[in-house]
Parts: sequence; C-alpha cells; structure tokens
Amino acid sequence: MGFSQHEQDRERPLPNFGDLLRSRREARGLTQQVLADHATLSVRALRDLEAERVRYPRNDTVRLLADALRLEGRARTIFEASARRREDPDGLSPEPSPPPTPRNSLIGRQEETEALVDALTVDGARLLSVVGLGGVGKSRLALEVAHRVHERLRWSVRWPTGADPVALRGTLPTGPTAVDPARTDALDESIGDRPTLLVLDDACPSQARPLLDRLFRHCPGLRVLVTAREPLTADGEQVVPLQPLPVPEPQAAYEPDVLAQVASVRMLVAHLRTVRPGFRLDAGNARAVAELCRLLDGLPRALEYAAGWILVESPEQLVTRLSPSPWRLAAPPVTHVERGHLRADLDEAMAELSVPQRSLLAYLAAAGEDRSAEQAGSAVGLPLAECLAAVHEVLHRGLVRTRLTPGGVRFSALSLVRTLMRDGRGPHGTATGALPFGPAGIALGAVG
Repeated sequence: MGFSQHEQDRERPLPNFGDLLRSRREARGLTQQVLADHATLSVRALRDLEAERVRYPRNDTVRLLADALRLEGRARTIFEASARRREDPDGLSPEPSPPPTPRNSLIGRQEETEALVDALTVDGARLLSVVGLGGVGKSRLALEVAHRVHERLRWSVRWPTGADPVALRGTLPTGPTAVDPARTDALDESIGDRPTLLVLDDACPSQARPLLDRLFRHCPGLRVLVTAREPLTADGEQVVPLQPLPVPEPQAAYEPDVLAQVASVRMLVAHLRTVRPGFRLDAGNARAVAELCRLLDGLPRALEYAAGWILVESPEQLVTRLSPSPWRLAAPPVTHVERGHLRADLDEAMAELSVPQRSLLAYLAAAGEDRSAEQAGSAVGLPLAECLAAVHEVLHRGLVRTRLTPGGVRFSALSLVRTLMRDGRGPHGTATGALPFGPAGIALGAVG
C-alpha cells in the first residue's frame, strides 16, 4: 500500500533549520542583507539563524522569513516544521538553560526568596528590581530566585555573566549609547516565545531600559530580575529594597544557642569556619561575634571581609580595631571575594542624596535609636509627606533600616552610617563639618 505525501514527509528526517534557510535564500539569489531587509530583521539575526546559534526561533520570525522567501504549500510547511524541530528535535520539551552554580549556601533570605519567586511566577510581574547598598546580597538572592524558578517550573534562565549559548556579553549594551538593534535581535531570537528569566546583575539603568523595552515587545514569556544600586525607573518596574541581614539586639544575652538563630551570626560563623576550620561559636567568643555583626550591620560582604582577617586577628581584636570606625573595613589582601572597601559602597549610596535627604539621614544617625516619620519630619523641618518621600529614597539606597511596630513603621540609620557621620565624613572622603540644624535651632548631633 502506498504512502501519502504527508506520511512520506513525516517519515523523512527534517533538515536543520539553518541549512534550510541558507539553501532557500541562495536558491532565490538573495544575499543575507537583502533577505534581512525584506523580512524586517537585522542581518546579524539572520546570520545567527543560519549558523544555528539561535536555538529557539520565534514563530513571528519564521513567518516573516517564509513570507520574504515566498514559500507556499509543502515548502512552507517543511520550513516551519524545521524551525519547530530546532526547538524540539526529539519530540520532547527542550532542556531549559540553567543559571550559574552558586558557590555557597544562601543564609537568611528565605522570605525574600519566596516573595520574589511568587511575584514572578504567580503574580505575573515582568520586571522586578532588587535595590540596595553594595554588598547587601542582591546578586546572591537573585541567583537563588533563578534556581528556584528553573527547578520548579523549568524556565530557562539567562544570566549574562554565566554560561549561555548566546553571547550575552556582546548583546547587552556596554556604554551610555543607544541599544544596537542588530544585537538585541539576536537575543530576541534566542529567547523566543519560551518562559525565560533574564537576570541583569548590577545593571546600569541608562543601559538596561532600552534593551528591556525591545525584549518585552518581542518575548511574551520573558520575565526580568534586575539587581542594581538604584531603580531603573522603567515602565512596569516593581522595586524591592533589600535590607541587611538581622543582627543581634544590643541587650541580647550572649548565649551561643540563641545567637546561632540570628542570620548575620550564622553567616559570619560560616565564613569564619571556612577561613579557620574548627572555629565554633562558644561562650568565649559569642560577645565579639555579636558585636562584629552589629558593627557591620549584617552586610554579607562586610561579614565576609571581616572573616578574612581572622587569620591574623581574633574576633575580639577585630572588634577593638573596627569599633571606632567600622566603615574603614577593607577586603583582606588575599581573598576570593570581590575586592573593595565598605567606605566606597557608602560613598556611592550617599553621593546623590538631596539636602533634605542628608538632613534626615543626619538626624537618624545622631538619634541612634529608631524614630517615626513624624519625629524625623518635625526635627528637620519637613512636612510629613516630604519627610516620607525622603525616607523612601534613603531606604531604597540601603542607608536605613525599618521596623514595623504596633504604633507604625519606625526608621533607624545603619550603624556604619552613624559612625561615618559622627566622624564628620562625607562622600569620597570629604568632611561634612557640623551636622545640620533643625527648625528650632537644635543641633541634630545632640538628639537623644
């Protein structure tokens, strides 16, 4: 019994989409540039398709190419089927690309992780920006979120600094210029219509915004997670300020079992054990460990810096050295972590503050304990609405903590900020001089 043409086509192996595209183009005597122009694509995108660098061609792109090549009937069916075969060569779902592998365990960010995963996968958020002070743990949190999304829902994850089949480093803009359409077309094609999480770690707002505008238009299944020092101010952006890890209360008893439940203590002890195997939290060092966590505000990068010095200083010696000016802490000379200095992170966060925001921060730094917005506004001479706006800004820059109480939200400056301003230091080593004065002429440095 003979087979129909459809059955014969189904049994015959389909050609690779890139090879078929090239042969159809050459059969019509078209250059890559001419076909790209007819299909309203970039020539770079067409080259990537022919070279099989694009794993998942978008349906719209395949249709545009078929139209430009004037394919009809059986030829068009095979052309489109070849593109689908590229997505699913064995009749199975393609293996989604994973995120980079983390080098350590996540400590103390379970609630934040679940909230971000739910926002992306349940609530339908397309653009989330995690913002905060440098070294607060934004990148590690984003990596955990990416792994949860990949493992639970089998989404592909694109992380420009990780292994990726598309050269994202060359695709993303690298300067304060307009996005190159040819480069973003290649990224459009590599993502296609599939559910994908793109993570832009340590993003520059001026560079990321035009890229995202194009991607959201062409990739309906795309979700984007950004980490940055400040919001992108892009349409549809949901901003999530990330605070440092919780630290032991000043009046807390220095009992090792109790302290071990505090996230910042767990992180510091984990780093100490890595540098000095056999280290354990006990009654003899519990006070010093708790003091270090408070001095460094539970900032993950600062805790890792401090642990690196344990080779040459005990926890007690570190406390003695850092207590006057903890913001002077720098990375050890030999370290696997990003080199840097706490002062640089603080400078960057404080540099763009307005005069009202600086006055508010100075008041909170001098107050020591947390204050309400009403108290802060009265002290610095700001109407409540303006004071709340100023608090909102310094909170997003990671310079203050919030605490929800039965009486409302209260705010306090980071310990690092308090000592920095107490020492009369401004951004980039400049002296601030006397602290600002409130409306009644009361020196803010004298606030109790």
